Order: sequence, then C-alpha cells, then structure tokens
Amino acid sequence: MNTQLPDDSIIRPRAGRYQRQPGGYRAFIPNPLPPDPPIRIEGELQHLLSQADQALGRLDGAVSILPNVDLFAGMYARKEAVLSSRIEGTQSTLLDLLFVEADIRVPNRQEDAKEAANCVTAMRYGLKELQTLPLCKRLLLELHRHLMDGVRGNQKTPGEFRRSQNWIGPGGCRPDEAAFVPPPPDEVLPALDALERFLHDADDLPALVPIGLVHVQFETIHPFLDGNGRLGRLLITFMLCHQKILHQPVLYLSRYFDQHRSEYYGRLQAVRDNDDWEGWLVFFLKGVLEISEDATQTARDILNLREKYRQLVTDKMGRSAGNGHRILDRLYRQPLFKVAEIRQLLQVSYAGANNLVGRLEQLRIVREITGGKRHRFFCFEFYLKLFSDPEIQANHQEAVER
Repeated sequence: MNTQLPDDSIIRPRAGRYQRQPGGYRAFIPNPLPPDPPIRIEGELQHLLSQADQALGRLDGAVSILPNVDLFAGMYARKEAVLSSRIEGTQSTLLDLLFVEADIRVPNRQEDAKEAANCVTAMRYGLKELQTLPLCKRLLLELHRHLMDGVRGNQKTPGEFRRSQNWIGPGGCRPDEAAFVPPPPDEVLPALDALERFLHDADDLPALVPIGLVHVQFETIHPFLDGNGRLGRLLITFMLCHQKILHQPVLYLSRYFDQHRSEYYGRLQAVRDNDDWEGWLVFFLKGVLEISEDATQTARDILNLREKYRQLVTDKMGRSAGNGHRILDRLYRQPLFKVAEIRQLLQVSYAGANNLVGRLEQLRIVREITGGKRHRFFCFEFYLKLFSDPEIQANHQEAVER
C-alpha cells in the first residue's frame, strides 16, 4: 500500500521538501540546520529544558562520587549496546554480551551479541577520538566501520557513505511503498557537510536543543546503507560528552526510544511532514529527563550495593576478607568470571580460589549460571540487575560452547 506523502508543491520552510526521483518515488531533501524560522522555546518545551538540565546536573554529580566512575560508565555502555541493537531486531542480553567479550560463544544468539559488542567498541573508540578530534564526517566513517565489523550488513560498504538509494519500510517493499525515503545519494555529502558546520556553530541555542536537532537530521539523511539507527543514537551521547554537559558517558536514550518506539518514529516523521521540530524536542527532552533520573538512581544503588557487600565480606569472611574485597573490586570491572581468573588474580591455588568463590556464592554475592560441573561461569548477579531489563532473571542454563 502506498504511503500518502505531502504534495510536491508544498515547500516545508524548516525541515525540507519531498522531491520526485527518476524512479517515480519521492525522497526527502533536508534543509540545513538550524531550522528557519527558529525553534520556539516556550511553554512546555522551555519547562522541560530547565528540568532536563537540572536532571543532567544531578546525574553528573551522582556519578562523580562513585569509587570508580569508569567501571560504571563501562557497564552503562554495555546496557546501551544491548538496547540499541534490540531496536534493530536483535535478541541478545547483557549476559550474552559479557560472554562474547569473554570470547565464549553464545548458542543461537552469537551474531546478535556480536552486534552489541560492536556498539561497545564503537562507543569506546568514539569517546577516545573525541579527545583530539571534533565530531566530523571522518569520525562517522570510522565509527560505522567498527559498528559493522563482522556482523550482518557488513557487505553494505561499512565505513563508507552510501552511493545508492535506501529507504525505510517493511521488508521487501519498494521505494514507492516505503514509510520514508531519505535523500538520494548525490545529496548525502552536501547534507552531511551542512550538518558538520552546524555541529561547530550552534552556540546560540540551549545546549540540549542542538543534540535533539542533530539526531533527527542524521536519521533523516540516513547516510549509510545499514547501521544508521545505532550510530544516530550514539551521537547523542557523544555530543553530551563533547559539550561537557556530562563528564562521563552515562546517558543513553535507547531504552526510552524502545519503550516509546511508535511515538519515536512518529515524531521523527512529523518533523519531515509537518515541520514539528518543537513536538520532537518535547519528546526528546522527556526522554533525557526520565533516563537521567533512572541513571542517577542506579549510581546511588551502586554505592549502596558496594557498602552492603564490603560490610558483608568483612563480617563473614574473617581472615579471607582481604581476598574477598579484591575479588569484589574485580567484579565491578568484569561481572562475569570463572574460578581460573580468580586464581590468576590472587595468585593462589585453584582449590583456594574455588573455596573463595564458593564462600561468595554462599553469601549470595555471586551466582553460578552455566549449570554444569565443568567450564563453570559465575556472575555478580545483583550488580548486573542494576543494568539489566528482566532478561537477567531468565534461565541462562544453556550449554556454553567453547
């Protein structure tokens, strides 16, 4: 069924216009940012800007007092990777991702988990590069290459801007049946050039507004044949950190977008069809506010969990408490482990390491998750729950393939 699109004669003065292509379909040509006439920052939008700014400030403060901020940020990056990949149709869990990082195969979900692992790699790469590079087309290409490395879609020119038309719609549909057709290939680089200029010249807008605008513009340009959604969501976090709104990458909106998926896509399309930039920004800022408050609570929960377990180890492990604390510190960095890794960490016998892990298991600090007598893996269960959806409570008693 053909999607009803605005008439060609209607020129959208702020977002862009639909233009008929040689194949008979119409593609959307975005106008450069910022929108003209300007964004109307008033009413609900103005109120949400203030609330979101305050929530981000509370989050930055809560994270700054954690004993090891990098560990918290690393787990949040993993959570985002799983949720962002899930929006694209994958089924991996946080635990699956940890198995892949440990170089252990995940039965039935290996490729899905690898996609999530690639998101983590791209995030780490981007944050490192942003210490010396601005957000630019070259960085986008490198990020895309990391995202698509060795996963489905890697035949679709990873690390290269597209040279053919793409479109968004049900599998097997034609461009004239699509829900949305991005600009044709010859418009991609000019649109990205304009976006890059805006990235470095948006100082007269409240800090969160350009971030919301850039996400829509990137998704509208859709410059790659695959992976645009994942990369567009990563850009939000990169901009928050690059502009020093957050000092650590701990805010990711994939969970919010996934929970409100229909409205998310509808708001993006309403910008293109109806010039509703303000409606999108209200939706976007509600997400920033909600996820900031959630992440702030997670930071507090981590502090409480840390103090609870430190006291428990001190009270219950006696002379072994020192080694118990060393294991605990290691679990915040890598919450999935096997006994051999504890043996190496502590430089003790295998029997000694196994005994220490057994005592932590009795204290319900760790849990064995593979269900076998050999090749056993343990997880730092309640720490993982702080970053997980209910899938961490599902049965992970599958055989682990080496």
